Amino acid sequence: MTDFRIFTVLLLAAASTASAQQTPPPAVVTPLMTQALANYPGKEVSVITVEYPPGAGDPVHRHDAHGFIYVIEGSIVMGVRGGEPVTLAPGQTFYENPGDVHTVGRNASATEPARFLVFLLKDSDKPIFSPAH
Repeated sequence: MTDFRIFTVLLLAAASTASAQQTPPPAVVTPLMTQALANYPGKEVSVITVEYPPGAGDPVHRHDAHGFIYVIEGSIVMGVRGGEPVTLAPGQTFYENPGDVHTVGRNASATEPARFLVFLLKDSDKPIFSPAH
């Protein structure tokens, strides 16, 4: 085998190994609206959609908010510290309270996308997402 052929075979082998080990694309978060609550000074509702590409998920995080999740498409796995993860299908819901640490948030499928709607009732000065350990 010539040096060029050996190099080509090694390059193709390395490329296929690298593509098999690639991390999935990150979740896509789309803000839909944020609304201050006139009767509750300092509080607001933020509404977002989250799209998980196949195999995608979130790092461990918190919201410091009441989080109401509604699955639109696909299946997702959700869980908070101290609780058991649950798999949710379209039309199912999940709740996180302000003290929860979201330890599991991922697409249940490695081949199909998933999408869900999130309503966050939170303090106006808090971000919608904070990394946690």
